[in-house]
Amino acid sequence: MDHPAMQRALFLFNHDAPHQVAHLARIAAKLAKNDAGIAVIVAYATPSLRNHVENAIGTETAKTVTWVELKLRGVIGTLANIGDRLFPASRLLRLRRYADLFESCDVIVSSERTFLRIKRHIDPAKSPLFVKIPHGAGDRAVTFHRDNTRFDLLLVSGGKFRDEFISAGVAPEKIAVVGYPKFEGIDLSRRQEFFDNGNPTFLYNPHFDPHLSSWYDAGPDLLRWFASEEGQTFNCIFAPHVMLFKKKWHFSPEHRRLRAAPPVPPEVRGAANVLIDTSGPRLFDMSYTLSADAYIGDASSQIYEFLVRPRPAFFLDIADAVRTERAQPPAFQQTGPVARSLAELTAKLTAFESIGAQYRSAQQELVDRTFDLSEVPSSQRAANAIIDLLKREGA
Repeated sequence: MDHPAMQRALFLFNHDAPHQVAHLARIAAKLAKNDAGIAVIVAYATPSLRNHVENAIGTETAKTVTWVELKLRGVIGTLANIGDRLFPASRLLRLRRYADLFESCDVIVSSERTFLRIKRHIDPAKSPLFVKIPHGAGDRAVTFHRDNTRFDLLLVSGGKFRDEFISAGVAPEKIAVVGYPKFEGIDLSRRQEFFDNGNPTFLYNPHFDPHLSSWYDAGPDLLRWFASEEGQTFNCIFAPHVMLFKKKWHFSPEHRRLRAAPPVPPEVRGAANVLIDTSGPRLFDMSYTLSADAYIGDASSQIYEFLVRPRPAFFLDIADAVRTERAQPPAFQQTGPVARSLAELTAKLTAFESIGAQYRSAQQELVDRTFDLSEVPSSQRAANAIIDLLKREGA
């Protein structure tokens, strides 16, 4: 049992999929080994998420933390399951249902902005500190939402984010540059062969947001093109954001748009040069982003995990939705051609190597601004920043 004087740090994994685990779990592991008198609690949404966290931190470290499953039982659980078809009902209800647990902690660490809603359900006089680490390195408008000014600490991967958050009104003292914990334990030079034909491999990685994603209007036809005679000179790994096929309908709260996600075309599934993975573990461990020769995407932050080794990149932004989401086009659109139609995109792919070479220096410059890596592991830098926050605020 924890000593009464120990401070309590809760790491919140409140999601339907494990894509955020790699950004957060190792920080919890480092903090669990601290000698600063801090007890670590891991609160998780599902047993599957707990398994992913345990795999990330190791069996011995897992024994040193307190585990709390955020179950929703009875009528509340039933209503949440129904609501989840259109919006994250379960996630929101967990924040209300477990308010007492959150109020008992000194700091809560999570990788998504919605956990600020906890503040609605607890006594302000007993409020813990709120720490966020973004689950990715992208440039979407939601990344720099005004709610970020309400966190006590933001743990960011590099100077790009520090500068952006300061411009968005976040006080500099509330930002700590810590690197990118997801990279830990991954050989960034690794490359796996997923095809045996020797042809160049493209990774198609669309987002799920119905306003920004290329999947809804062009994605199925892009897969058909790769499976066609013309596209047979290439391979394609179709590895979308894991949430794309978690449900049929997707609603974008930022853009007020609801759309049904079209299915993967049946005729593509048998193509020898197309690999389809919509839910497997390789979506989360960088297997595909490290192994592909070139990238096709739209709004996903995985472009940065691909560009950690600069290579050709292409963007499909048919309605200019991604380019115009913010006052300035997203920085990643400087790293490769932006196509407004499928025909425009496929016409460029044959020359992908020479086109990629034109953007190589811009890619490397942006990667250097995005990821501030050092000999000190990113998770340790993040744990140190949380300890410093607790000391500074006297929580």
